[in-house]
Amino acid sequence: MAEDLGQEMSDAGPTTAVRVVEHPAWPELKSAVEQIRHWQSKDGSIDLAAPDAPPRDLVVAAVDRIVAAVEELSPLLPHDALYHCALITDLRTWSKSSFGVPDFLDSLLAFRPAAQRADGLQHLTVFPMYTQNGNPDRNLEAVVLRMVWPDWLAELERTRYDNPMYCGVAFEDFTPGYDTNSAVFFPETITVRKTPDRFSWAGIFCDREAARFRLVVSAAAKALRLELPPEAKKLIDEQERCVEAFVLWDMIHDRSHSHGTLPFDPFMIKQRQPFWMYGLEELRCDLNAFREGVRLEEEGTAQGRDVQLVMLFDRILRFPLTGDRERNYDSLGGQLLFASLHQQGALHWRDNTLTVDWARAPEATDRLRTEIEDLYRAGIDRPKLVHWLAAHRLVSGYLAPHPASRWARGADGLDLSRPPRELVAQVLPDEFPLSMFYETLARKLKDVIAATEGITAARADALTRTAAGVSGGGG
Repeated sequence: MAEDLGQEMSDAGPTTAVRVVEHPAWPELKSAVEQIRHWQSKDGSIDLAAPDAPPRDLVVAAVDRIVAAVEELSPLLPHDALYHCALITDLRTWSKSSFGVPDFLDSLLAFRPAAQRADGLQHLTVFPMYTQNGNPDRNLEAVVLRMVWPDWLAELERTRYDNPMYCGVAFEDFTPGYDTNSAVFFPETITVRKTPDRFSWAGIFCDREAARFRLVVSAAAKALRLELPPEAKKLIDEQERCVEAFVLWDMIHDRSHSHGTLPFDPFMIKQRQPFWMYGLEELRCDLNAFREGVRLEEEGTAQGRDVQLVMLFDRILRFPLTGDRERNYDSLGGQLLFASLHQQGALHWRDNTLTVDWARAPEATDRLRTEIEDLYRAGIDRPKLVHWLAAHRLVSGYLAPHPASRWARGADGLDLSRPPRELVAQVLPDEFPLSMFYETLARKLKDVIAATEGITAARADALTRTAAGVSGGGG
């Protein structure tokens, strides 16, 4: 059946007139995946010899249910036919191997969503994977997503921000691994026997990012008596407009990782480094997106102003307070941006009221971006440890390190005879603690931020109205 499916449909054009999640086979597939997840170990295997293990026939039957559902749904998605054929083969191979550590390399290589980016195009995926900022275990996950690729974005990517791997995506439905804080769909999270030499796609769920923004920023504005610009209010009120801002921000941000005068391997996926290095890299890419937003606004692109708004407010109001304090590099980047804007006079906290000087914000953000890029430019000629120390000094110029930090004392606080990996281990989990301002804001927004876990656009519509009732003042 799977082979026939691929033969008949591989040349067919994309058709997504019917929503996959409305087909009766989708809940059947989802149910079978959730049943299997319950039996899996952290590495994705199922130990059939364990005392509480299910009968092998029961597990095989669950896999067969997934296969049958994929075969029934795949005709709705002819552009995914070759992937679905490989998926069915990988599922059956896993079943025949008595459910050891899964290997879905063949189906991963067959899934190529970036090759056909069309707005609204649906994809049905099933992979053993972990979800970044979500579930750390290699569980089976089923996701139905759709592409967010409007014509104006496609034109910007073609003419200005070439990024052939980037996929803006939105949720249709998902299994429990995405009922979390995860808003990305990356191929490197999928369980395979060997890592491919290169990947061909990367997805970011801009609908979840927009939903989180709308909920948290509306509540934070109320708590801080922040008078939002009219465009920001529209972003909070209009999910689709907010999604367009995020899909553009994400595309520029993602492209920025590989552009500029950068040290080797700037994204640092393959290196163990102090977490502030990750924070600086993520912030550098966001500041570049802000600068591009200013340029696009000046040229008349409607989404240019919105990119500036979502980047700044998401970075300074949601990022610092999301997640725990265990080497939270995104939180660090948000704290750093806030402190830089405050110290440059582009942001003011007075009389329990937060205000942003929008006339000064572009210059202030660009100054911080230049400072980070100057660090990078000099870093090319520095040894690794010297570069890390210089980056720590840059951050410490805006944020107070923990009083117990060895790194804050510079070379005198570290045993330089030890290898770099051991010095990284001496970085405190919370090397740059929250300021008093953010400690107070965290208490006010605790429940709101908790409500963003697993959020969808529909939930954001309902929750944003009640979030606006958070009490003001404080800090």
